[in-house]
Amino acid sequence: MPIYSSDSDDPRPSYSAPPKRLFARQRPMHAILGGGKVADILLWRDRTISAAILFGFTMIWFLFEVVEYNFVSLLCHISMILMLILFIWSTGAELIDWAPPDLRAIMVSDSTFRWLCGKFNSMLSKFYEISSGKDFRTFFLAITILWVLSEIGNYFSSLNLLYLGFLCLATLPAIYERNQDKVDYLASKGNQDMKKLYKKFDRKVLNKIPRGPVKERKRF
Repeated sequence: MPIYSSDSDDPRPSYSAPPKRLFARQRPMHAILGGGKVADILLWRDRTISAAILFGFTMIWFLFEVVEYNFVSLLCHISMILMLILFIWSTGAELIDWAPPDLRAIMVSDSTFRWLCGKFNSMLSKFYEISSGKDFRTFFLAITILWVLSEIGNYFSSLNLLYLGFLCLATLPAIYERNQDKVDYLASKGNQDMKKLYKKFDRKVLNKIPRGPVKERKRF
């Protein structure tokens, strides 16, 4: 993968160095996202399910934010439609040679709850680890990101912010995986440009700021 050399201003890419991935990652995106069904959905390995989930969340956002549908009314209407479907299905199964609805097909398995509880406990463990201050850089970065999100939340409704976050989560990993060489190249180039800009700013501005004489400490 082409990257820029930090010691040269030559705009031509160098192919001798190994690829430098974004955020210095070593594993593929599928492994970083968990390597399971969720990773397949986020990376659009199963396009039917991914598109259906994206369409479902988009419809929920449209009903609540654009149409200004009430959540309780929507929940009741969905329940009514499901009850009518099950009623027609069960009644038709007695009159015609239909297979009756299988309750086990619509029940949520215990493994799903165990998976959700495991993910929630993992998030709590990570939150505690960051909050403990063992890695001050990560702690400061987390505080900064949360503060930025809180400021952004002042200009967006909660539903718009959640939908925007889901939209990014459902599209950016797949886009990055398909164009990771180009993205890594641009990120490496931007990183080198920022370093050069900071060195120029340090040389022309910061180093020219007058500083007072350093007082020697008195020895007792």
